[in-house]
Amino acid sequence: MGRRARVIALANQKGGVAKTTTTHSLGAALVELGQRVLVVDLDPQACLTYSAGLDPDVLDTSLHDVVLGRATVAEATVDIEGLHLLGANIDLAGAEIHLVSRTGREYVLKRALEPVIERYDFVLVDCPPSLGILTINGLTAADEVLIPLQCETLSHRGVGQLLETIGDVRSYTNPDLVVRGVVATMFDGRTRLAQEVVASVGEQYGLEVLGPPVPKSVKVAEAPGHGRSVLGHAPRSKAAEAYRALAAVVLAPAEGASA
Repeated sequence: MGRRARVIALANQKGGVAKTTTTHSLGAALVELGQRVLVVDLDPQACLTYSAGLDPDVLDTSLHDVVLGRATVAEATVDIEGLHLLGANIDLAGAEIHLVSRTGREYVLKRALEPVIERYDFVLVDCPPSLGILTINGLTAADEVLIPLQCETLSHRGVGQLLETIGDVRSYTNPDLVVRGVVATMFDGRTRLAQEVVASVGEQYGLEVLGPPVPKSVKVAEAPGHGRSVLGHAPRSKAAEAYRALAAVVLAPAEGASA
């Protein structure tokens, strides 16, 4: 039996915190380090799929087909410059409705990933900005959780709610799930506010802030329109270097993660 991939869910029910950007960029950075990486777009808005250069509306096979049992993960996966993507489209919203009445609905993604789990070193799951059944699937399938967090005043108000949901997941479907830490995104080091937000999250919730903060950058904003991660679009940018540093931290064992 081979080594299983580490499955990491990136979750935050607040939108606009660079969750998809972090999934894509961290995946690309891990590929640069020689890791075999699958990224999973668990959001019906399909931002990760679009950011990777695919048109969600014309996908032959997507996560929706996997959820409904019409395709396997291997059949629905696309190789994009060494980064494997399990894409999504708006049909996934219909699959979410289907899941609600399904027995074992929390385990659908976990079971779907089982046949390919030894093919990868990492599986990164981009959860939707909600705490619904799709996010529960992502957390149930995961070994670890990363919480991307925008460095603004109101951005961490929902962290407590997310941690409560993670507690519920531990109680009912995934007792070994750990919170690896927070990724500080859209960081403007010129402001005291950004620094205070990062410090307060660590103090208030006992969470580690992993790697250097990812700076606010027009290069990050431009990258999805080019169908590339910021590492591909602007490889020497400070944001790209921050995601490389984050990848190095993630590669290390998850000692000290929040249990």
